[in-house]
Amino acid sequence: MLKLMYITNRPAVARIAEQAGVDWLFLDMEFIGKAARQGGMDTVQNHHTVADVANIRSAISQSEVLVRVNPIHEALADYPSSAEEIDAVIKAGADIVMLPYFKTIDEVRRFIALVGGRAKTCLLLETVEAAALVDEILALKGIDFIHIGLNDMHLQLGMKFMFELLANGTVERLAEKIKANGIPFGFGGIAQLNTGMLPGAAVLKEHVRLGSSMVILSRSFCNSEAIGDLDEVRRIFSEGVSAIRALEREAQRMPSAELEKNREAVALAVNRIVKK
Repeated sequence: MLKLMYITNRPAVARIAEQAGVDWLFLDMEFIGKAARQGGMDTVQNHHTVADVANIRSAISQSEVLVRVNPIHEALADYPSSAEEIDAVIKAGADIVMLPYFKTIDEVRRFIALVGGRAKTCLLLETVEAAALVDEILALKGIDFIHIGLNDMHLQLGMKFMFELLANGTVERLAEKIKANGIPFGFGGIAQLNTGMLPGAAVLKEHVRLGSSMVILSRSFCNSEAIGDLDEVRRIFSEGVSAIRALEREAQRMPSAELEKNREAVALAVNRIVKK
């Protein structure tokens, strides 16, 4: 079954997500260079902290804590180096550390060395440069997971819609290489099954077809920051995760021809969205 991830630094929401069956609670500490890359986009910059990592770790008992740190960097005037940052999040309770926006083999090597086996590693493969080096990256030891990031890569390529990377075969080409090396992978995020510019149900079937192991429950799935009523958050998670699991089981039983029809429908839908 897919590992479901949800981004939050609210302990009460983390407990609700865990109870609904979310596997990884996701803290997002990345900010270096992000505003410049995503300026003007409808994206969230979370600025979570080491204290948030500790708070979420204390709030949950079964789910794992994933922390996206900053790209590899030296110490800044008011912020610690990658070595200090990674050390701090692991000490605060991170089970999995994610490296975003890398472009070189050396960055990946340094990241793996800095984690040093104290936590699992997850690469966020989201740059054109990283995609071009994927064979060399996959030859390295110490990579536990890879998540294909659609947002930054589609911006770098000048595309209009992040799921163009799914429709044009880029995700599939990367997925095949990653699977061949036995590394669990995922891509993008998913909305509620019947909502989103590209409905979550269609995206979920692509995860099953491609053999994906993980997906982020997006802000469109549950914008818990905008919902004050925790009972409503609980309802959304309970119903939404149950629906995902039911469709996932159904899709796993589908013949390959049916999943291929869904792939074709996704490509057509993406093309329509881009033309608009």
